[in-house]
Amino acid sequence: MSEKRYIWILVIAILTIFFVNLDAIYVNIMEARNFTTAREMLHDGNWLLTTLNGEPRYEKPPLPTWLTAISAALFGIKNLIALRLPAAIITLVLILFSYKFSLRLTQNKMWALVSSLIMATSFYIIFAGRNGQWDIFTHGFMMGCIYFLYRFFTEERNKYTFSLVAALFFGCSFMSKGPVSFYALLLPFLISYGIVFKYKGLRSRTIPLIVFLIVGLILSGWWHWYTYTYDPVAVAEITEKETSNWTGYNVRPFYYYWSFFTQSGVWTIPAFVGLLYPYLKNRVFDKKAYLFTFLWTLISVVLLSIIPEKKSRYLLPVLIPLALNTGFYIEYLFRSFDSLKDPRESLPVYFNFGLIGFIALIFPVAGYFYLNEQLSGNWIWFSLLSISLLLIGFFMFRNLFRKHIRPVFFLTIAFIIAVMCFGMPLAKTLTVNNGYKSLAELNSWQAEENVTVYEFTYFTPELIWAYGKPLEVLSKGGNIKIPEEEKFGVLVAAEDLPLFEETFSEFNRKKVVRYDMNAKGEKDASHKTRLYRDLYLVTKSSE
Repeated sequence: MSEKRYIWILVIAILTIFFVNLDAIYVNIMEARNFTTAREMLHDGNWLLTTLNGEPRYEKPPLPTWLTAISAALFGIKNLIALRLPAAIITLVLILFSYKFSLRLTQNKMWALVSSLIMATSFYIIFAGRNGQWDIFTHGFMMGCIYFLYRFFTEERNKYTFSLVAALFFGCSFMSKGPVSFYALLLPFLISYGIVFKYKGLRSRTIPLIVFLIVGLILSGWWHWYTYTYDPVAVAEITEKETSNWTGYNVRPFYYYWSFFTQSGVWTIPAFVGLLYPYLKNRVFDKKAYLFTFLWTLISVVLLSIIPEKKSRYLLPVLIPLALNTGFYIEYLFRSFDSLKDPRESLPVYFNFGLIGFIALIFPVAGYFYLNEQLSGNWIWFSLLSISLLLIGFFMFRNLFRKHIRPVFFLTIAFIIAVMCFGMPLAKTLTVNNGYKSLAELNSWQAEENVTVYEFTYFTPELIWAYGKPLEVLSKGGNIKIPEEEKFGVLVAAEDLPLFEETFSEFNRKKVVRYDMNAKGEKDASHKTRLYRDLYLVTKSSE
C-alpha cells in the first residue's frame, strides 16, 4: 500500500474522531477561561494585554487564544464548534507530524500508521483534542519542532531551513503554554536521542543550531517582554502566584504518575506490555528505535514527577512517545500473534481486545436500561451506535478466535470512531438537571429591571462565559465595595451568604432566582456550589 493511502487512512480517522460533534458537551472550566479571554480580545481589543473578566490574565501566552478568537470572528463567538475547531486542527497537525517522524525514524509505514492511530485514539489525546484547552497546542507545535530538529540532526542538506522552521514551531509552542512542552516533550526527546543515536556531525551544525536558539528565544520571549514592560505590577503578582502554585498547589508524591499508561484508555494493557523492555527488545523490528521511544517515554515521566505540582492532564506529552512505543508491541503482534504458544503472551491480548468487544456487544441492552427515559428524541443516535458496536463486537471476537490481530486492531479504531460519531450526541442524556438555569438569562432580567449586577466575592469562569460579558467583583483584597447605585443586583455563592447578609444588613435584600449551571441536579455528588449563584436585588431605601 502506498504512503498516500496510509496518510488518507490516518486523516479520515482523525477527522471522524476530532472534528465530529464538537459541540456535544458543556463548556468546562478551562475552556470557559480561554473562550472568555478570546471574547474579550474581540470585544475589547485586548490582544496583547490579555484579560479574563476584565482582569489581567498573563498566566498563559496568547497564541491559542488568538487562533480561537480568529475562528470565533469567522464563525461566531457563541459557536462551540468554531471555538473548539483550532484545538482539533492542531491535533491533526500533532498526529501527522508524529506519523512523518515515525516514518523517517524506521522507514516502516505500518508501524508509523499503527503508532499514529494509537496516539489518535488514546484517551487524553482525544479529550485534549476535542476541548478548547491549550495543552494540545503547545505539544502539537513542539512535535513539529521535533520533526524538523530530527531532520536537522540526520540530514546534510537544508540545515538552515530545518533549524529556522524548527525554531518557528518552538516559538509557537512556547507562545501556547510557556516552557511546558520544552520540559516535558522536547528535553526528554533530546536526552533520549543523544543516548541512543548520539549527536553526530555537530561541528557542521553549530552555526545553524545557534540560529535556532536565537530565533526560538526571540519568538518565545517577545510577548513576555511586552507584558512586563507595559503592565509590570500585574505580571509580578501573577508570576508570584504561579510560582507558588508549582510548589504548594496540588502537590503529589514522586510516584503519583506511576500509572501514566492508563491515560491511553483502550491501549492501557498494550501500553504496559510495550514498556516491558526486557521482554520486547528482542521481538521488535528495530531495537534502537524501540529503545529510543522507551527512554523518551520514561524520561518524560521522570521529569514530570520531579515537579511537586501534579495533575493527570499534565501527562498529555507522555502519551506521544508512549503511543510510538506501544506501536512496536502492536506491530510485533501483527507478525507473530497467530504463532504464539505461551499463554502468558496471548492472554493479555485476549483480555484487552476481548473486553472492548464485550463492551461493544452488551452496549445495546446495557445502554437502554441505563439511559432509559433520557433516550426520548435520541433514538436515531442510540440505534446507530448500537448497530455499529454490535457489528464491531461480533467481528472483533470472530477475528480473535482466528488469531487475526490486525483486523482486531483496526476494529478497535472503529470502536472509538463509532463512539465519537454516534455516541457523543447522547452525552447530554447523561447530564440531567431539572433546575438548570444559565446565567445567560440574567441579561433579560437586567434589561427589565434596569439595574447593574455585581459578583459578590469571586467569579466562576463558566458563569462569566455564559453571561457574555465581565462582571465586577465587589470583594477585592479583603475589602468589599458597596455599589453607589440605589438599587443593584448581587450574585452570591452559597458559602458566602452569611457574609453577604452581614455586609448588606442595613439594606433591603430580596432573593430573585437561582442560576444553576450544574449538569446534574443537587442530589448528585458532582453538583458543585461554585456553578450556581443566588441573585439578590439590593435596595438602599425602603420601597
